[in-house]
Amino acid sequence: MGALTERIQANPGLKKWLHWMMVPSGQARPRLWVSLLLNPFRHERGRGSRICRRTRLDVLPFRPFRLGAGSTIEDFATVNNGVGPVLIGDRTRIGIGCVLIGPVTIGSDVMLAQNIVCSGLNHGYTDINTPIADQPVSTAAIVVEDEVWIGANAVITAGVRIGKHSVVGGGSVVTRDVPPYCVVGGNPARILRRYDEKSGEWLRVPPATQP
Repeated sequence: MGALTERIQANPGLKKWLHWMMVPSGQARPRLWVSLLLNPFRHERGRGSRICRRTRLDVLPFRPFRLGAGSTIEDFATVNNGVGPVLIGDRTRIGIGCVLIGPVTIGSDVMLAQNIVCSGLNHGYTDINTPIADQPVSTAAIVVEDEVWIGANAVITAGVRIGKHSVVGGGSVVTRDVPPYCVVGGNPARILRRYDEKSGEWLRVPPATQP
């Protein structure tokens, strides 16, 4: 398989033709034969996991997609691994209308509420003589660690890591890493509370103390 992949990567014409065979031109959703005959053998589904009927799976066989045991992707969510893997841990719930564009890794026991966007993809725009849609894309992995709760309508931008057992307030735009055991909110999101081991309490963090 490795030698075949290298041969395809080294031949732009063959690569383009194979991509067209799997995905119609200008589209993200794979052809039906790919979803039925290839993806089930290439992607991992844990025991008791569920992908609801109205979920849009824009996943292709040449990049990883994994849904852990006991995890659920709700209706009207979109999952796309076209430019990077999408890996979801165990007992995690991806809420209604969420969008996951790889590279994205989500841990176990994570709760994503409704209409959250996690996109590890950015479009180039610097060449003013070329439409943005035709410029190269860049990727930076998003990592959501275990036990995180993300509120509705939040946006997690490319390259961000959200630490274990942290909370992202609804409507927040997270543009930089979130340490473990923190509550963040706002646009751009800032730390609002942090767990203090000595007192065992979640303490407020004044804006003036943040970088």
